[in-house]
Amino acid sequence: MLTGSRWPLRRSDRDILRALAERKRAMAADPIMEERRQLWLRHASLAGDRPMILAETQGVLDEVVPVSDLECKEDWARELERQLRALVFQHEVVRDDYVVEPWINCNWFVTLGNYGVAVDKLRGDNAGRMSSYIWDPPVRDLDRDLEQLSHRTPSVDRGRTLAWKELLEEIFDGILPVRIRGSFYWTMGLTWRAIELIGLEQLMLAMVDNPAGLHRLMAFLRDDHHALIDWLESEGLYSLNNENDYVGSGTVGYTAELPHEGFQSDGAVRARDLWVLSESQETVGVSPGMFEEFVLQYQLPLIERFGLCYYGCCEPVHLRWPILQHIPNLRRVSVSPWCDQAYMAQHLGRETIFCRKPHPGLVSTASWDEDAIREDLRQTATLAKDCNLEIVLKDVHTLANQPERLGRWVALAREACNANG
Repeated sequence: MLTGSRWPLRRSDRDILRALAERKRAMAADPIMEERRQLWLRHASLAGDRPMILAETQGVLDEVVPVSDLECKEDWARELERQLRALVFQHEVVRDDYVVEPWINCNWFVTLGNYGVAVDKLRGDNAGRMSSYIWDPPVRDLDRDLEQLSHRTPSVDRGRTLAWKELLEEIFDGILPVRIRGSFYWTMGLTWRAIELIGLEQLMLAMVDNPAGLHRLMAFLRDDHHALIDWLESEGLYSLNNENDYVGSGTVGYTAELPHEGFQSDGAVRARDLWVLSESQETVGVSPGMFEEFVLQYQLPLIERFGLCYYGCCEPVHLRWPILQHIPNLRRVSVSPWCDQAYMAQHLGRETIFCRKPHPGLVSTASWDEDAIREDLRQTATLAKDCNLEIVLKDVHTLANQPERLGRWVALAREACNANG
């Protein structure tokens, strides 16, 4: 062992990680990275040169980088090794528009806290893969039980964070610098938090049976999220997300418009310097009017605190576009497999980025149907030919043990987009 820290470091693990970091540095120095970086910046400014293409590996790591291929011994080192090997796969096999940057990022160790009640989830056994779960919502009666809730009390372990950063700096010394940079939540959408507390069925029914109670719950969650933003700002924990940071529901944050005016490079990052994601996938069964009344009016004050907004994930946003189009800082919209692409192409035009999510099942089937994939991509490229288009393959949970499919899908996406000019 080289150190006696809380993360035991073996010399062999260090050597493996340093070798992978050397590969990352070489990838980052490839001139194509600067070319992609500039393409993303123009794309985010709504003056893109061509459609941008991404294909995620996160959901298929077991096939892309099998555990059996890992060489490190310590668990924490194996996790880091897997991330670096997945990046090599992304660069060498997937060959999408992802940009490899010449640094190692880590994040503050932050605990967000809870709402004063337990949400215990019972998960199915799926051999370590993503699986379903059930839970007992703690709030059964909105009028009686809301008083049980309290705002979260987040905390940060600065000592642990700085020790972790120091360890990474020791490992990657002379190869790549280490930065504290990352996020603490995925969405400011509110509805999933509400469902955890009261359940999906009760959320739907309350819109009719107890609208006043649901308004109180949504106001509580809105205020709690405001308080979290205030805390992250005051503690200096936010970091910029305007590079190859994961933003929205599947894209990268490159933009020259953030941070916002008044930002000091040696000062704290503010919410208005950042991208934010908002969505409400779980309420697809409610009318646009009910969505606006019970969801969007509570999301908007949060969205407006940020610099740029990405809206949507899996929900068919065309049903809500007449309402969503008024979000003042909206820049990207998710066009899911269940969305009317023609409608969205007509209404987004060049004013808002058309972020298409093809159906992931097309690359997951036992039999590889290239004609079906071509047709799916051709349809998107044709309908959105006059839009600022990005195509993001995400939520893939198997490649039928053929990880090279991701690279082939990217090639087919480029082919379809090139055919449409």
